[in-house]
Amino acid sequence: MYKIISLLALGFALLPFWRPQGKPTDELEIDRQEVVNLENETARALQLNNATFFKRVYSEDFIATSASGLVMDKATFVNSVQYSDAKFDSFIATDIRVRFYQDTAVVNCLWTERGKLRGQVFSNQSRILHVYINGPRGWQAVASQETPLPGAGR
Repeated sequence: MYKIISLLALGFALLPFWRPQGKPTDELEIDRQEVVNLENETARALQLNNATFFKRVYSEDFIATSASGLVMDKATFVNSVQYSDAKFDSFIATDIRVRFYQDTAVVNCLWTERGKLRGQVFSNQSRILHVYINGPRGWQAVASQETPLPGAGR
């Protein structure tokens, strides 16, 4: 009986140091930083209408839902970025939150954009959800959902 109690006490004492099997904390932090960098690069690529970034980072089966509810595959999305009439003065990603589920990263962030569209000044904010999968080509976006915040001047 004392052996069982001793083993249980030892187990409870070591519980704070126990981690589920998976990546060590330092590897998770490296992955987190990589995904945060991708979010910042995404905002920069959108600001510059840089379709090349999305061709490299977005998976072939990528699917996006825009702020207006339009569902786009990768080719349609890349085309919309490359030929956008919007000229951005700024486009930033903030409040970036990353959660990992094995080789999947789910990211929520806030996009703030300012610029001109067909001569009209605009300023918008949206909440963004991105899903990334870590595979042979590194982290690749597989899905995106944009939700405009109230008061957005779209």
